Amino acid sequence: MSAAPAKFEFTAANLAEARKIIAKYPPGRQASAVMPLLMIAQKQHDNWLPQAALEYVADLLGMAPIRVHEVASFYTMYNLKPAGRVQVQVCTTTPCWL
Repeated sequence: MSAAPAKFEFTAANLAEARKIIAKYPPGRQASAVMPLLMIAQKQHDNWLPQAALEYVADLLGMAPIRVHEVASFYTMYNLKPAGRVQVQVCTTTPCWL
């Protein structure tokens, strides 16, 4: 597992993919691309999001870093610390039990 980097940037291929995603949203609504960009960052960085990646995505989208952190910490699909190669998640809500 990798350590938290001091700096994070998308690879050229990932930056091109991110720009394609951002272009799908109307002007002023680029922040709506935060979730797919976090997935790209997580895949690039060994299946977890270091603080530098959150700040990079925030800067790319013109968002406050805290807003990106709020999204990343709310959804269970984002890992804010190193995670294993294989993860098992179990839904414990009532709809899943039905």
